[in-house]
Amino acid sequence: MGQAFRKLFDAFFGNKEMRVVMLGLDAAGKTTILYKLHIGEVLSTVPTIGFNVEKVQYKNVVFTVWDVGGQEKLRPLWRHYFNNTDALIYVVDSLDRERIGRARAEFQAIINDPFMLNSVLLVFANKQDMRGAMTPMEVCEGLGLYDLTNRVWHIQGTCALKGDGLYEGLDWLATTLDEMRASGRITSTSSSSS
Repeated sequence: MGQAFRKLFDAFFGNKEMRVVMLGLDAAGKTTILYKLHIGEVLSTVPTIGFNVEKVQYKNVVFTVWDVGGQEKLRPLWRHYFNNTDALIYVVDSLDRERIGRARAEFQAIINDPFMLNSVLLVFANKQDMRGAMTPMEVCEGLGLYDLTNRVWHIQGTCALKGDGLYEGLDWLATTLDEMRASGRITSTSSSSS
């Protein structure tokens, strides 16, 4: 009964819930981004073993964000988070030029998974404040974004520590998912179990 009332309340007042999975190689800044968005602060983090999940309210959207560890041994587990996902936030360490090929291979595997074919793609080119960082355009090329057809994607330069670019990315994500729902391209409603 409580869940049904919440959905009715959200539908009437315009709040929408969206399920987002945030992935990327280890040390890209995923957990720092999650908690900067969730509580507005940078927390001291350690490598994520498993996942973190938080609700992030932005405008009239409640994003349930699943931040899954990016170490090589954990990447095979990523696919367990794909079902019923509205969007992927893929975080790239823009300083890590040596692993952009690995970041591309993992990104391509994610977006080509059958459960992710209808997901909106937001790439955070993180650590833009660092000297020698790849530009968002270089990250686009490195991931093969320009080659994607029939996919809705956006890249946003970010600095997780300062919060630069994070809300611009969420704004694009909220607007895009809202437009896709209105046009019927996304029909499922994400919900979380309580």
